[in-house]
Amino acid sequence: MILVSNSPRRQEILKNAGFDFKVVSSNVKEEYPQNLAIEKIPEYLAEQKAFSVVKDYKDEILIAADTIVVVKNTILGKPKNDIEAIEMLRKLSGRKHRVISGACVVKGDDIIKFSDETTVYFKDLSDDEIMYYVENFKPFDKAGAYGIQEWIGMIGIEKIQGSYYNVVGLPIQKLYKILMNIRRVK
Repeated sequence: MILVSNSPRRQEILKNAGFDFKVVSSNVKEEYPQNLAIEKIPEYLAEQKAFSVVKDYKDEILIAADTIVVVKNTILGKPKNDIEAIEMLRKLSGRKHRVISGACVVKGDDIIKFSDETTVYFKDLSDDEIMYYVENFKPFDKAGAYGIQEWIGMIGIEKIQGSYYNVVGLPIQKLYKILMNIRRVK
């Protein structure tokens, strides 16, 4: 199995779920057609990542994923700097938002795309809390400028509806079922 991801969080989730795999990086730009429905963007990006390496790993099971954060129908990507991270966290403060993780599994000619959605509720974050988090955790590799498993998640998230692991970045419950079915078919 090959995980097409630079994310240490996705690697940890897949490892903790009991899978043996190799990690391969993808240099796909996270761009998508502007007319694509928001809910389909993570699946589209995951498929692009998987297809970027498929020719080199034709006999392997490929897994790729992507996660977006959506607040009021606006997608919050990965912040480029402190200012963007602070702005994103202010947009999330005191509000609920959606986290959508999409995945693509490729095995030979079979392509399975799916996604999962979790609703996350943030408390009102003070500017001091936001600044502390950005300065100490540098959330520049995270959609929406936060990691639920980090300090900001511990003190700022009041509740979630859906899968915790989906917010971390991998819809493992759905992925596990798919991988178990692929292994049975082998």
